[in-house]
Amino acid sequence: MLFPGVIYALLAGFLGAVASSSAKLSLGADYLKGVCETGLKTWGGDERSFRQADDTTACDWLHIPLRLLCGGLLFTCNAVMWTFFAKALRYSSSSARATVTTTASNFIAFLGQLIFGETHAVLWWVGISLTLSGLLVLHRAAPPLPDQPAIKKDE
Repeated sequence: MLFPGVIYALLAGFLGAVASSSAKLSLGADYLKGVCETGLKTWGGDERSFRQADDTTACDWLHIPLRLLCGGLLFTCNAVMWTFFAKALRYSSSSARATVTTTASNFIAFLGQLIFGETHAVLWWVGISLTLSGLLVLHRAAPPLPDQPAIKKDE
């Protein structure tokens, strides 16, 4: 069974990954503009119906509010992520367990591949495998027993 600290740490890591993807979308090259143009061609049919008199498309201005939206998502995800991480630290038996769990869950490889078409080198996969193996060892270790208070003899 997963403890509340582990659940909070996993959620914090996931939100960290979403925040970094939002940052890449809001500050990256013209990725959002390209997605907009592809979407207009796919769903709109005739591209000429979306052109204005000065030969600009809706995507020439629509990518700006989309970038602002992604920037807002970045700050929101970071704020909620830090809240969940603080709760993970509170409910975990050790701060190392909460930190490693959050870090490991932040490496959601499919987000980069799904959104940006990224691929990862073998060394990256070796690194994430070692991180996840360390996480497994941390979670399999028995939690330390609380210290027994010393019994004082009445004199």
